[in-house]
Amino acid sequence: MKSTEIKNLIIGSANPGQDTMETTRMLEEAGVTYRFSKGFTKKVSDKIFSAEFAINREIDFVRSMNIVFSRIALTGIAAIVILLISIFLSEGSLSMNSILGLGDIHDESIICLLTGN
Repeated sequence: MKSTEIKNLIIGSANPGQDTMETTRMLEEAGVTYRFSKGFTKKVSDKIFSAEFAINREIDFVRSMNIVFSRIALTGIAAIVILLISIFLSEGSLSMNSILGLGDIHDESIICLLTGN
């Protein structure tokens, strides 16, 4: 039986009205078998649920989280730098008050605001 005939049999077996036993018999006569070696199911299950597969997935997850974290961290650092530059420009000088974002506030009023007295 030629490969095109086997292909047509396999495609024809997908039809709901087709007799599957007849198709199977014809494929077996052509030399196509669907028998697996001993222990095939166990080998496949072991491969799918192996520890190596779980470790690879964990490594991929950690790698993805590192990439996401670095992108977020770089964006956060850029936002902080832009905020600091805007504070320095609005204060007009590089002083401790401009770094803290304080304007013309006296030390006594800061203590009063923080303690509530």
